[in-house]
Amino acid sequence: MDKKLHDQASTVTAEHGQVLVDGPDGVAVSLTPDAAVETSDRLLEAAVEAQGQILSKTLADKEQAARKAG
Repeated sequence: MDKKLHDQASTVTAEHGQVLVDGPDGVAVSLTPDAAVETSDRLLEAAVEAQGQILSKTLADKEQAARKAG
């Protein structure tokens, strides 16, 4: 499975008691409201973790550059 990194958010709508998610590359998912809430929680948790990873890498890179310069 090809894992392409996308930088555009999915479109999310509610229709007939379902939550519809349309994402990049033709991804389409229909969820119950409960499943959508749980997915939302999981997405938020993973997004915060990923942002922390990016911040940690940025700080580590800056520290390494400072050690090389100094």
